[in-house]
Amino acid sequence: MNDLSLEQKLTSELSRGDFSRILTQQSYEYKSIFINRIRPDNNNARFFPAVIASDQLSYQITTRRLTKAQLVERLDCKDTVVIGKSCIVNCFNRGTVEWKKANDTIASILELAAHVSVSELIQVPTIYPLENDSYQILTGHRRFFAMVYTNGIDGAAHFKVYHNKPSLPRTKQFQENASREDLPKYGKLQAFQEAMLELDTLGAMRQKTEGKSLTVREISSLLGISMGAFDNYNVLTRYPAVLEAYQNGNSTSFIAMKKIVVNEEQKVREQTGQTMLNIEQKRAINKQLKNILSNARVDKGTQKKKRYRLGTVDSPELMKVILTENLLAMDTSIDWDSINWAQPKEVNEAFERVVSFLKNRLESQQP
Repeated sequence: MNDLSLEQKLTSELSRGDFSRILTQQSYEYKSIFINRIRPDNNNARFFPAVIASDQLSYQITTRRLTKAQLVERLDCKDTVVIGKSCIVNCFNRGTVEWKKANDTIASILELAAHVSVSELIQVPTIYPLENDSYQILTGHRRFFAMVYTNGIDGAAHFKVYHNKPSLPRTKQFQENASREDLPKYGKLQAFQEAMLELDTLGAMRQKTEGKSLTVREISSLLGISMGAFDNYNVLTRYPAVLEAYQNGNSTSFIAMKKIVVNEEQKVREQTGQTMLNIEQKRAINKQLKNILSNARVDKGTQKKKRYRLGTVDSPELMKVILTENLLAMDTSIDWDSINWAQPKEVNEAFERVVSFLKNRLESQQP
C-alpha cells in the first residue's frame, strides 16, 4: 500500500485535535530488538554510506582472510564504509574529502563502541516499525553503528521504539538532537532545513483548517529550541555558502558565523539604502560569503598542538599485551603500511581500533 503524503497525514492529524499533539502525544516503549531487524535511514542528515556486514563476514575481515580489494568486489562497497562485529573498513579512495569525513565518523563510532562494550548507552537510538517486521532508525545512527561494531548483527540491543512512524519524522529527529554538542554543524543545519520543510507544510495545513499559520514561537517550540537559537539557524541557512563551508570542515561557531553573515547583509543595506534584500543582492552576498569563508585562515597562535595518545587502557592484561606483543603483526584488519605516521589523528584512530580488537580478544578468551 502506498504511503500517504505528508499533507494527507497532517490534515488527518489536525482534524482529530490540537496541532501541538502531533509531536507530543506519540506513544513509545523501550524494547530489546535484534540488530539485524534495524534499517538505517538513508535520507537522514546523520546517515553516512555504510554497508553492514554479517557476523560471519566480519570474522573473515578481522582474521584477514579477505583483502580490502576482495571485500570491495564481494560487497560492491566502493565509496562506502563496511561495518560489522569488531571491524570497520573505509572503502573510499584514500586522501579524498569523503575518505577524511568517513574517518572522522569512524573515530566517533569507535569511541561510542568502547563505551557500549562496558556499559549501557544513556540515550539509546530511537526507531519505528516498518511493514516488513523490521524497524527504521529515527535518531542515533552512530550509536546504532557502535552497537553493530560491539554486538554484531545477530545480537540484540535496547532501543526506544515508537509504536508508529512519527507524523513529522525530520522534526522529531531535529528535536531529539538539537541539544547535542557533539553533532557536526553541517548536519545540524541540514537537519534544520529538512525539519522546516515539514513545519512549512504543517503551517500551510493549519492555515487551511484553522485559518492561521504557525508563529515563530510555535515553530521554535516544536523544534525544541529557543527563539534565539531559531533565529541563528534561520540566518545560517539563508546562504548555500555557509552550509558548504561547514560541509568542508569549517569549525566556526554558529554565533561567530551569524555575525559574519549579518555584517555582510548590513553592508549591502547601507550601500543601497534598502531594508529588504532582493534575490540579486542575496546572490551577491552568497558569493561574497563564499570568498570570505574559502579564504579564511586559522590564527596559528590559536591552533592546538597535535598529539599522539594511547587512549584508556583499563586492565593490566590489556596493558601487558600492548607492551609485550608486536601489534603490527596482529590480524587487526588495519593496513599499517598505509598509515601516515606524521598525522597523530590517523595514528590515534588506528590505535583505538587495536585496543578495541584486543579487548574483544581478551573477553573471548575468558572462561
